[in-house]
Amino acid sequence: MTAREEILASIRNALEVQASDPAGSHARIAQGYNRIGKLNHEARLEFFIDRLVDYDTEIIQVTAEAELPGAIAEALQHAGEDRALIAAAFPAAWLPASVSFKVDNNLPTSEIEGVPAVVTTCEAAVAATGTIILVHEGAQARRVLTLLPDHHICLVRRDQVFELLPETLIAIAAKAAKPITTISGPSATSDIEMTRIRGVHGPRRLTVILYG
Repeated sequence: MTAREEILASIRNALEVQASDPAGSHARIAQGYNRIGKLNHEARLEFFIDRLVDYDTEIIQVTAEAELPGAIAEALQHAGEDRALIAAAFPAAWLPASVSFKVDNNLPTSEIEGVPAVVTTCEAAVAATGTIILVHEGAQARRVLTLLPDHHICLVRRDQVFELLPETLIAIAAKAAKPITTISGPSATSDIEMTRIRGVHGPRRLTVILYG
């Protein structure tokens, strides 16, 4: 018996109740909330962009994958950066030749901290909350790569944008056991005096490149 099981068993004994089946308990929860979005493709993207702007996210829009190198170079140039991290699985055809990229082959933290930006893809995005979902595998990089650099450039295909969170979670359910990070704008927090500070828990700057 683990410590968790021991504590829960003690609580059940004190309350004199029997443990219920988790799946059955979940099935009995009323799910009257909206689970599938109703917006069309264009309206859904406009909704997503509106949320990104509200969160002070920089947005670059392109159509073809061939435009991605230029968009990535633009994002880095606008931030005054000439170096970035990428996962080993990131498509080489998307990288601009004018930028120096450091490939992550299990880099130590000390080497990650010295690079100002990271470029990744994503798994999905939620228009209603302006949230980007990363499943940490492949070109989406390890979690540490997406937290330490000051600038995160994230590539989001337009067909990866869903309207609501429930339908997004259904779409990525097959990868639910993998490490997942959700991002809603640049990292920011406020102290007791409501002074907003960026970059406390992650990148201070977020650029979304919409393509496809």
